[in-house]
Amino acid sequence: MFNGIIFNKAEVFRIKKRKNGLNIFLKSSLKINKKNLGDSIACDGVCLTLISYKNKILEFYLSNETLNKSKFKKVKLKDVINLEMPLKFGQNISGHICQGHVDTVGKVCSIKKIDKSYVYKFKLKKNYIRFLVEKASILINGVSLTISKIKKDSFEIWIIPHTLKLTNLNNLKKNDHVNIEIDILSKYVKKFFK
Repeated sequence: MFNGIIFNKAEVFRIKKRKNGLNIFLKSSLKINKKNLGDSIACDGVCLTLISYKNKILEFYLSNETLNKSKFKKVKLKDVINLEMPLKFGQNISGHICQGHVDTVGKVCSIKKIDKSYVYKFKLKKNYIRFLVEKASILINGVSLTISKIKKDSFEIWIIPHTLKLTNLNNLKKNDHVNIEIDILSKYVKKFFK
């Protein structure tokens, strides 16, 4: 379980393709050690299991299922990845409850600067738009954000400078892809009342 508040990033250091997935190696100053092997870490919002750690290099295995649901299908060397360790009992939740189970990939339609903030517009398949609620939470590349506007096949969010400074959202350009996890409460309510 995560809360979408990012304090750490990593860079893709190595990619090892496999028959049914791939291993990615991320270089990061995240404070962990070999005791953390087997821990879940959210990487751009995707819950992955740490399988090795040496000299600040974290290794994760991604199955084809994970690749098909996430932007990691197109991962490249030197990509910057947001990292979040799982919540500990009693820890403050500043964002929202996140599972690290990415639903789909969205695409950046536009980025506009308004005063000191930025408005990001993301294109999303219509079958996912129906789960969105204005002023509700959404996870984008592992960052907990608030939906400001919903359109037919897209939605908008406002991002403040502090969030941009701490996350890889600052690197996004038009047509880039992002991992999206829809608020779990929204999905449960929609399914219940279906």
